[in-house]
Parts: sequence; structure tokens; C-alpha cells
Amino acid sequence: MFRLDGRTALVTGASQGIGEAIARRLAAQGARVVVAARNEEKLSALAAEIAAAGGAAHPLRLDLARAGEIGERLKSLPAEWAEIEILVNNAGITADNLLARMSLDQWQSVLDTNLTGTFAVTKELVRGMIRKRWGRVITISSVVGLMGNAGQANYAAAKAGLIGFTKSVARELASRNITANVVAPGFVETAMTAALPEATRQKMFADIPAGRFGGAEEIAAAALYLASEEAGYVTGQVLNVSGGLYI
Repeated sequence: MFRLDGRTALVTGASQGIGEAIARRLAAQGARVVVAARNEEKLSALAAEIAAAGGAAHPLRLDLARAGEIGERLKSLPAEWAEIEILVNNAGITADNLLARMSLDQWQSVLDTNLTGTFAVTKELVRGMIRKRWGRVITISSVVGLMGNAGQANYAAAKAGLIGFTKSVARELASRNITANVVAPGFVETAMTAALPEATRQKMFADIPAGRFGGAEEIAAAALYLASEEAGYVTGQVLNVSGGLYI
């Protein structure tokens, strides 16, 4: 179940965290995975680890903030890696501040990477999916895009924008056997959350019905389902993986 043998995937923001977990999960299920991000050293190490585990991965340096260069970067892929059938839009940044103090640069930088960069990658890669009449577009948003969050007007706007973008793509491409869906994570265990004082963690847990943070592997499992043949009749949906933080 949920096997991806013969499929080629590209995961943005794959050098760490949720993106890395998704890349490893897709590769474990048989996909050939292009791991894309800005840090070439981390990508090369990840590709080597995936290969050592019996999978196949290829590193690609890609900066979503430079939307005008994305097409050329994708064209640099070797021919055997260029037919992307599964796209996971995961890359994103934050530049938090209260609205009254947020600079235009803080606003624009987050929108450029999280929203415009995703548009540019998706536009390039769905062309091949249309030719093949098969494809999966999976975009990692956030519950913040559904519920908002103080100090994150830029991030919430971008993540909400990804939901509207994905629903539109789903309507445009469903007849071509291409699905487009969103995974909206809540709080996830990361190096940053692990460093929080225990009292702060417990206060955050109190707002989550599940009583804990999620794991990156749990987000990866949701992405795997949406990438699979089994999810072929699911499109334009937001899969909320937040332990009940947003219901």
C-alpha cells in the first residue's frame, strides 16, 4: 500500500525538518526523489544517506526566493531525473513581528519564498504532469493559515494563500488526472521547540487536544498518502495534521 515505485518526486526545503522526513519517506516507498533546497552540503549528505538505505535521491540547489531563476535550475536536472510526477512544496521561511512593527522587507521576503516561489515551481513542473496525464501536487501549509497567529501576519497570509492557490490548481488540473492537496501541520517537534523551557512546552500542550507536538514523520505520512495511487480521488483538500489544535 502507498507504494511509489517508478515515480519521480521533487521535495523543496528537503535539507532538514519536515522536508527531509518527507523525502526519506517517499524514497523508502520506492520513489526516486530530487531533494531541493539552498544548502548543497546538507542535500548531498541526505542523498547519500537515502542511497545507503537502498533508495535513490539527487540533490538540487534551489532558492525559492529567486523565482525568476527556478525554471533554469529545474532544467539543469539530468534527463533521468527531470520527469517529475510528484511535487511536494515544503520550503518556507519566517520573519515574525507584530504588524505595527513589521517592515515591508519582512512581509515581502516571506511572501516571495513561501507563496511566489511555490507558484513558480508548481507552474514549471505541472507542464510535465499534464503531458503524462498523471501527477500529484502536495503543498505544506500550516494551521496558522487557517486560524491566524499573532506576530505572523506575513506567514499566515502566505500559508493561507497556498490553500487558495492549491484549490485553484486542483480545479484546473483534475481532468488531467492530477491532484493538488494541502497538508496543514500544527506544532511539530523541531530543534527550536525542543529548546523551549518545559513550562512553555506544557502551556502549549494545553492548547492541543492531543497533548503533544507532532513529529515530522507524521507529516511525512500524510504527504505520502496524498502522493499515492490510493489518494487518486482526493483533490483540493486540506489535511489538518495538528493534534486537534485547529478543529
